[in-house]
Amino acid sequence: MALQCGIVGLPNVGKSTLFNALSNAKAEAANYPFCTIEPNVGVVTVPDGRLQILEGLVSPQKVVPAVIEFVDIAGLVKGASKGEGLGNQFLANIREVDAIIHVIRCFQDDNVVHVAGGVDPLFDKEVIDTELQLKDIESVDKKLARLERAAKAGDAKARAEVEILKQIKTGLEGGQNARALAQSDEEKAAIADIFLLTAKPVLYVANVDEGSVNTGNRFSETLQEAVKSENAQVILISAAIESQIAELETEDERALFLSEYGLTESGLSKLIRAAYTLLNLITYFTAGVQEVRAWTIHRGDKAPAAAGVIHSDFERGFIKAEVIKLEDYQKFKTEAACREAGKIGLEGKEYVVQDGDIMHFRFNV
Repeated sequence: MALQCGIVGLPNVGKSTLFNALSNAKAEAANYPFCTIEPNVGVVTVPDGRLQILEGLVSPQKVVPAVIEFVDIAGLVKGASKGEGLGNQFLANIREVDAIIHVIRCFQDDNVVHVAGGVDPLFDKEVIDTELQLKDIESVDKKLARLERAAKAGDAKARAEVEILKQIKTGLEGGQNARALAQSDEEKAAIADIFLLTAKPVLYVANVDEGSVNTGNRFSETLQEAVKSENAQVILISAAIESQIAELETEDERALFLSEYGLTESGLSKLIRAAYTLLNLITYFTAGVQEVRAWTIHRGDKAPAAAGVIHSDFERGFIKAEVIKLEDYQKFKTEAACREAGKIGLEGKEYVVQDGDIMHFRFNV
């Protein structure tokens, strides 16, 4: 499964600059609104040091990391929910992603125009929140119109859903996002089929100046205070630094560059880790002489579901899974030695896959 994150933000907050740096794609970056007309998709490999460990142990013909897709979605202005600017296109694109990365400008630069006339993280956040909430209200209204007829006809399930939707609509009208409103299983089920935009998980990226990338600044502190009630994470990233990292050729050069800023990892690594946590994702591995490969699954997935990520036949005909822990592989060096030491577990359909498991599936179709 390829995780897809939509990068959103007002014009001139550094959204496309960050996208270009992260994916090495070339979305046009310019000092005016709507420079990114079509959504640009960049496929980025997921950094994972465990792949290098397995590569050293197995010496495969190739190594295949997991990937994450970043979608740079066209800019947004007030009125987008009514089709202003590129609003309709923006809202259609954002509906398709797994998570939203909301880039908010937290740097001062007189040479880069801000649509609000000055740097104001709360303005940035509220404009996009409001436009998404307004669009969600439309979606809720349409479903309510359908359900209320059934409820009046005596359908008890429809009547219960109508009450839930009315409560969610009231919350949206009050400036709350659906992700904070729909908490119970019943509430989530009531909105599942209308794919509300504000129900999507979100990461806030405070795009700060180079000097604030470790400590933040007054703008990022304002943003962090504003999202406390959402239980959302704010990540400090300097798009300017990420742009420079993207131009470096080797890992050693990148490490040296990062150390000059007191950083131990790039903003990309930080962002991917946060996205995996946000979406409750983990990685397992397959390892053989042909390839060592990383596979992304949801935390809590059982062995057959994990096998299905490779091929549906693996899940349909699942028999058993052979599981080696990475620390055992490192200790005993080979699969044969792990087997001899009794360090290969033979797991059935109820086994819950753990992050970092090295797996081989037995199946029959």
